[in-house]
Amino acid sequence: MFVSGTVGLLVVAAAASLFMAWAIGAGSSGSTPFAPAVGANAISVMRAGFYVGILGLLGAVLQGANVTEAVGEELIGGVTISPTAAIVALVTAAVLVAIGVFSGYPIATAFTVTGAVVGVGLALGGDPAWGKYRQIAALWVLTPFLGGGVAYATARFLRAERITERVAVPALAGVVGLLLANISFVVLGPPGEQLSLAQAAVARLGGGVAVHAGVSVVVATVVALLLARDMASDPARAQRHFLLALGGLVAFSAGGSQVGLAIGPLMPLSESVGIPLATLLVGGGLGLLLGSWTGAPRMIKALSQDYSSLGPRRSIAALIPSFAIAQTAVFFGIPVSFNEIIVSAIIGSGYAAGGGEVSGAKMGYTVLAWAASLALALGVSYGAFAAVDAFV
Repeated sequence: MFVSGTVGLLVVAAAASLFMAWAIGAGSSGSTPFAPAVGANAISVMRAGFYVGILGLLGAVLQGANVTEAVGEELIGGVTISPTAAIVALVTAAVLVAIGVFSGYPIATAFTVTGAVVGVGLALGGDPAWGKYRQIAALWVLTPFLGGGVAYATARFLRAERITERVAVPALAGVVGLLLANISFVVLGPPGEQLSLAQAAVARLGGGVAVHAGVSVVVATVVALLLARDMASDPARAQRHFLLALGGLVAFSAGGSQVGLAIGPLMPLSESVGIPLATLLVGGGLGLLLGSWTGAPRMIKALSQDYSSLGPRRSIAALIPSFAIAQTAVFFGIPVSFNEIIVSAIIGSGYAAGGGEVSGAKMGYTVLAWAASLALALGVSYGAFAAVDAFV
């Protein structure tokens, strides 16, 4: 009876988790990465939707463990989230996200899931994980300033008259290559660990900091030279290629940073029936893929029109910090709103071109909605679990 009851809970929770993954894949993490490339006519809408789904799945499987474990195990202390609490958290988050999807209110998935898990954890009698909360709050608060600031500086760099595009664009590609050499992948490390390309080289060759720095510089140089060669033959085409590459990296990073929001609350429940984390990551990644394939193309088409008005240079400026911040969230295992990342970067790149027409009232409403998502999810999940616990 206990086993069948647990399996029943798992089925309901898995359905809620799958909906969350679909909503994430169909939303900003599925629609944003390739929208600039579509706007620049570098790729078709349907092909962009196809690739973003595949790359999101790969990112979820290869990089999703840190955020998943953080959501499932690190948001509350002193107690283990029970199967009933896990399903209450998931259903609460799924219902709130569904309300946002179908009503048009900007309900942020990261804020909603975090609030729901913390709410049921506190209702169980757990202790607040203040150290983790400080990490999360720091990234959430700094994201608009870092993302917007870096995007602004990058856009200004690309617009500088003293530096030609043939130099500026490959230089930025080198920065992306430097980041790429230092992001971690599960396939490069021993079982249970993730290593970056530079770290894997050190593990294999030795040499410590010198080898680490050398590999990083080599990767950055190769990437910069490849784009410089492309720029020499056709600058416009090279920028489209760079947008495609950045779109792929952002889509991959979105999978790694967002899948944990859908499957993290499932961890306590899945462990009780012996489902390994790798299986959860594959399932969550497939949910992202399904959302990207079924829901993202329409959003990509709409967003590409906005990005076409930004132009390739400002789109590049927006995507580079988005990639970097998403990878920071993956590295530290911090649930982060991909929508917050993208919106901040777009505003920053827009201001660099004198686009100061962004509505302060609209931005204030969006920030208020994000904060309300967190508070509402926490309160609803706390009350829902207390009610369920009283009657079960």
